[in-house]
Amino acid sequence: MHDDPDRCYLAVQSRDPRFDGWFVTAVTTTGIYCRPSCPARTPNRCNVRFLATAAAAQRAGFRACKRCRPDATPGSPAWDVRADVVGRAMRLIADGTIDRSGVPGLAAELGYSVRQLERLLLAEVGAGPVALARAQRAQTARVLIETTALPISDVAFGAGFSSIRQFNDTIRAVFGVPPSELRARRAGGGPTGEGSPGALVVRLPFRRPLCPDNLFGHLAATAVPGIEEVVGATYRRTLRLAHGPGIVALTPTPDHITCRVDLADVADLTTAIARCRRLLDLDADPEAVDRVLGDDPDLAPLVAACPGRRVPRTVDGSELAVRAVLGQQVSTAAARTSAAALVVRHGQPVADPAGSLTHLFPSPEQLVGAEPALAGGRGRTVAVLVDALVSGHLDLGPGSDRAEARRVLAALPGFGAWTVELVAMRALGDPDAFPGGDLGVRRAAAGLGLPTTPAGLHSRSERWRPWRAYAVQYLWSTADHPINTWPPTAGPTAPRHPRATKEPVHA
Repeated sequence: MHDDPDRCYLAVQSRDPRFDGWFVTAVTTTGIYCRPSCPARTPNRCNVRFLATAAAAQRAGFRACKRCRPDATPGSPAWDVRADVVGRAMRLIADGTIDRSGVPGLAAELGYSVRQLERLLLAEVGAGPVALARAQRAQTARVLIETTALPISDVAFGAGFSSIRQFNDTIRAVFGVPPSELRARRAGGGPTGEGSPGALVVRLPFRRPLCPDNLFGHLAATAVPGIEEVVGATYRRTLRLAHGPGIVALTPTPDHITCRVDLADVADLTTAIARCRRLLDLDADPEAVDRVLGDDPDLAPLVAACPGRRVPRTVDGSELAVRAVLGQQVSTAAARTSAAALVVRHGQPVADPAGSLTHLFPSPEQLVGAEPALAGGRGRTVAVLVDALVSGHLDLGPGSDRAEARRVLAALPGFGAWTVELVAMRALGDPDAFPGGDLGVRRAAAGLGLPTTPAGLHSRSERWRPWRAYAVQYLWSTADHPINTWPPTAGPTAPRHPRATKEPVHA
């Protein structure tokens, strides 16, 4: 969108928050860049440049607006939707790949040389991988400065900087103030010292509208004991992270998702936030989705009743694929029971003083040899899936090639169209995935007078492209099923989280 300056300027004039994250506005007379919805006076057209990312603005010498905080916007929907190498690279960078493996590791994972990747990113987003990672580190550092009592040196290395000098220079360049001033401005004065060093609260922004019913309802209804739980109106789960296990607690509000994180090492904050955003599909553009689906007279009443439905995704593609296999041709309760048994036998134990979570979901390596515990064909299917994941033949990570992953999945014994499409929708994040053979989808189609045969329904779904995964959410919403209920009708009231009581900031 940043290549259409007239359209961008109209969005800035209207202060339209729907465009936050699509581009940033760099004001040449002040040296500041803003989000489109910034409440400050609209600059003259001749004094602005429109850039694709905050990293591009920082690379061009602009610093972030202190009023609108353009670094704390939802991510661009383009990177979530696109299946090309640039979209894959942006998802991997958000997941912290550069901090873990460096630019050579990122390039190798994508199958490109460092020079090729640099050239592609510069052409598409105006910044190379180093600049994009630098902008992400700056945002993580701001969150840690404003929400924790960590010493500044620990913040620097926790955010991924290689030296204190690099950290100080970046914070000054991006925010226009030294780290000490950012900390002094935090709510309530100076930082507090309660809780563990890795416990904090952040706000995850999203584009409105957002309907939490099917999103959180689905996660609650399919929650596997030990790795997931619902307490009142909060969904909690464990995360496998580079520096140790983490626990996140997610609570929807009308304006944001409150995210309480408890980490073994704050260096995992960026990755934890990225995975929570991916789980909840928070970078989606609901206006674009609902515009297409709402033009269909059969779906229009469902869209009008509850606009802004998201696709419940996953924090780990491998976990989702295993759970999809366990859910083949069985009830939701039976799938949860099978998954819970795997967790107890093979998962890594974790400590959770604030709740009842007990394990991480087992990694593919930990599931090697697990098939004897599973009945019949599902055990054999899990075995071939695990072998493909461990060998590297199948990649279901955030930077995976969706077309290649589909091809590999479809060739595995025991993987039918329903399983492949479900994994594509929830693990690969394909917005056009369509499990048309799903029983719930077919029942909803029958209730709406739509074709119910696989061929007929797939033909009818052509008008929903490229958002068929979201059409599935609207079709599922017609069922009287717990996946459409949030908060659950029964359950204890959410207790106060004793180790995450600091004032939240936007992440």
